[in-house]
Amino acid sequence: MLKKALLPLALVAALGGCVSQSTYNQEVQTANTYAAQSKTYQALNAQLQKEVQADQVRIKQLEGRLTITLIDEILFASGSAEMHAAGRSTLEKIVGTLQSTTDKRIVIRGYTDNEPIGPALRARYPSNWELSTARASDVVRFLQAKGIDPKRLEAAGYGEYQPVASNATPAGRKENRRIEIVLTDMAY
Repeated sequence: MLKKALLPLALVAALGGCVSQSTYNQEVQTANTYAAQSKTYQALNAQLQKEVQADQVRIKQLEGRLTITLIDEILFASGSAEMHAAGRSTLEKIVGTLQSTTDKRIVIRGYTDNEPIGPALRARYPSNWELSTARASDVVRFLQAKGIDPKRLEAAGYGEYQPVASNATPAGRKENRRIEIVLTDMAY
């Protein structure tokens, strides 16, 4: 009986000496960060449930980042860099959650397919790169107008240069025309 009681105490004493307090604190902080990120992920999934089910929005967690991918047509008309009402309504659903993640930078990334800009828009957007950047900037302006601290916001345009699908098909081009909202650590 005494041996059974001493074994757990010996294990606790042995394990207690194996991990420094700073390592333990760091592991606790990492666990808390993942728990908060998971809570944010669940909130975003609930808020965008209809759009997720319609495959217009995808939300994923990977390596400490949370990425919300919005197919461009949910936000913008073809060739336009100004959000339409449905796009503003979609983003409005997640503004509260984005505001509450005050320890995260919000990076808005714009992407396009490889189709050339039409002649009517070429004077304003000479290439897909400008169009993707203008779309990301429009989302940033919207979020700032809704009260998100602009110090946490960042806009980037990638044009056609980081496709996620082949541009050889309409379905692939649709996948490539997207906006990503990436929540990442402020130190990034």
